Formats: sequence, C-alpha cells, structure tokens
Amino acid sequence: MTPFEDRWLDEEAGPVVRPYALTRGRTRPSGENLDVIAMVIAVRGAWPDPADLEPEHFALLRLCAVPASVADLAADLDLPLGVVQILLADLRERSLITVHHPVPPAGLTDPRILRAVADGLRRL
Repeated sequence: MTPFEDRWLDEEAGPVVRPYALTRGRTRPSGENLDVIAMVIAVRGAWPDPADLEPEHFALLRLCAVPASVADLAADLDLPLGVVQILLADLRERSLITVHHPVPPAGLTDPRILRAVADGLRRL
C-alpha cells in the first residue's frame, strides 16, 4: 500500500463507504420532502424484503421502533442528513415507516390559540 492510500484507510474504522454509494447516486429524496423535525416511526407488523434494502435501511427501521426526528436519526447513524432523508424516503415508499410532519408555523399564530395559551399560563 502506498503512503497516499494509507491515509484513506484505517483498520479501526473499517471500510469507507461514500454517501452517494448508500443512495445509489441519488441526491434528493423521492416524494414529499422530509423536514428535519418530522417524526418518523416504523410501521408495526410490516416485513421488509431483505433483498430490497441495505443495512442502513434496517438500522433506520430499528431506530424508528420509537418515534424519532429525521435529525436525530441522522445523528444516531452518523450519516449526512441528505442521505438519511433519501433512505427514509425509500422506506416510506415501501410503507415501512410513517412520517408525522410538524404543524406549520402559520397555524400557530391564530389569535384564539394565543389567547388560550396565555390564559393557561396565567392559571399556572
């Protein structure tokens, strides 16, 4: 092994896999966008086809046994956010996960809601 090649390999780290290899060259998730704060949960009783998914897909499914945000999943797997969004889109297409999107901020500025929150805080 040349000194140049030695810089890129580490016995402890194992083989290096580039992000585009995990996504098969895709740079954007298919379907609806996945917000970083969207909550993801695995569908109970869904059985994925092992030949159809990568190990990272299975790792995501294990982590999604309890609700987790897209950002937390990326941090837990130590993968770039864009890669995790693409992998989650794959799982969503196969109906293996459910995505719960955050409430849009515009829906939270209703004066009635703000008054109810203020009244509730005063009662505390």
